[in-house]
Amino acid sequence: MSSNKRQFLRVSAMAMSLPWAPELLAQATPQRGGTLVMPLGQAPRHLNAAVQSGVATMLPATQLFASPLRYDDKWTPKPYLAEKWTLAPDGKALTLNLVKNALFHDGKPVTSEDVAFSIMTIRNNHPFSTMLGPVEKVETPDAHTAIIRMNKPHPAILLAMSPALCPIIPKHIYGDGQDIKTHPRNTKGVIGSGPFKLVDFVPGQYIAMERFDKFFIAGRPYLDKMIIKISPDESANAIAAERGEYAMLTATDPRITQRLVKAGLRDVGKGNEGIGAMAWIAVNVRKGPLANVKLRQAISYAIDRQFISKVLHGGTSEPIYGPIVNNSPFFDSTINPYKVDLAKAEKLLDEAGFKKGGDGTRVKLVMDFVPGSDPSSKVIAEYTKSQLKKVGVDIELRSSPDFPSWAKRIASGDFELTTDIVFNWGDPVIGVHRTYLSSNIKPIIWTNTQGYSNPKVDEVLGQAAEQMDPVKRRAYYGVFQRIVNEELPVIWTTTVPYRNIVAKQVRNAPDSIWGFMSPMDEVWLEGKR
Repeated sequence: MSSNKRQFLRVSAMAMSLPWAPELLAQATPQRGGTLVMPLGQAPRHLNAAVQSGVATMLPATQLFASPLRYDDKWTPKPYLAEKWTLAPDGKALTLNLVKNALFHDGKPVTSEDVAFSIMTIRNNHPFSTMLGPVEKVETPDAHTAIIRMNKPHPAILLAMSPALCPIIPKHIYGDGQDIKTHPRNTKGVIGSGPFKLVDFVPGQYIAMERFDKFFIAGRPYLDKMIIKISPDESANAIAAERGEYAMLTATDPRITQRLVKAGLRDVGKGNEGIGAMAWIAVNVRKGPLANVKLRQAISYAIDRQFISKVLHGGTSEPIYGPIVNNSPFFDSTINPYKVDLAKAEKLLDEAGFKKGGDGTRVKLVMDFVPGSDPSSKVIAEYTKSQLKKVGVDIELRSSPDFPSWAKRIASGDFELTTDIVFNWGDPVIGVHRTYLSSNIKPIIWTNTQGYSNPKVDEVLGQAAEQMDPVKRRAYYGVFQRIVNEELPVIWTTTVPYRNIVAKQVRNAPDSIWGFMSPMDEVWLEGKR
């Protein structure tokens, strides 16, 4: 790697003389220049978020690719590649009027043909099959107008135009007939129209990007470079941040958040609301002892969610016991909270025919966990192992060497239980349906890898997906939540205590509903290096 690719932002260890007041920062004039370095806890296989979900791909992709819209911290859509847009009254057509000065990194203009190609590529290949499922076609009456036509009302269509969900990719590169999922330009020579262009991507090590000087928003981005280092060790990342090697990072361990704030870094305080991050235990319901719903219910009764939230997460997460996060307008508070009850768990195990052996063991299971996601994954796995032993369920923990290895194992169905972190993605159509629809049982991570199938669930989710009336949508989602809360293809535990942390020199850190999965064209560094 050349010296310019090795350049890291060195944050001064000296305290700033000015108070850390947001109102003062907002008045400051942005400075151009500097390199922002941040860690990423999971290793992306490639950088094309049109065909791959997950933070590992989406975070860098939002810098490389622009999307039709972006969102603020109040869930309000804002112009981006589309300078204006119109959603038809019947919810079945969305017209996007594109800016006329957008260029891809190779100098070719962004047109409505690229938007149409991208929308259909996402619809046909992205794991979130319901996100653009109703789209029938995209009309392109002129070079800067794209009309998305849908076969039914689609209440989530505007949110689906967000940066992490709808990267506009160049048709002149990806429309060459090669398999889009394995296209060589997903990793090498990646071309987008975002604020930064790719310098180098070494899988498992780093992603280096530099300012795109012909970005369609005049004067942006402010940064010269961004370097994303693949580093799953959160404790090591905290030490590096304290030394000034990282200017931004996301902490999941409350102790690390407290430590970094004490060391002089800043907790952004908001962002990620649209993500709706949930920690859960996914269950392969297709075969073996876990095909028995009473075993799944027994496991759920044995887990003390309050303990996980208050003790393991230091009070920074909330217990969850259903597929929709508690602060969603579609959350049904009447579903069973599965308050810890070991006696009830043992009774269910008896009823299911899992009798105690001489050593007290009723059944043996293997549990995987996501590497590099402590404490919302590994610690929950370790806790679950000790807790289930109390009711005679013997858990063997199985580790994976890295995230791609774990993802491949789960996607192929080679698991019994696994901890996981999965997002609601703002609207259930985008982030919830994918886990429970029988039509989405696919060998792709973060689809219905549990193999769960219930025709009634398919029916009510289909009805909710095209219902524009929020009251009627809530009713459909209530039915759905009550069914899966009983059948438990997933055993939900808590929200994930994600906190976005920045060094004092960082200005305009993203605080939108998508947090750090937002374009960083407005970020700048005080006293740039």
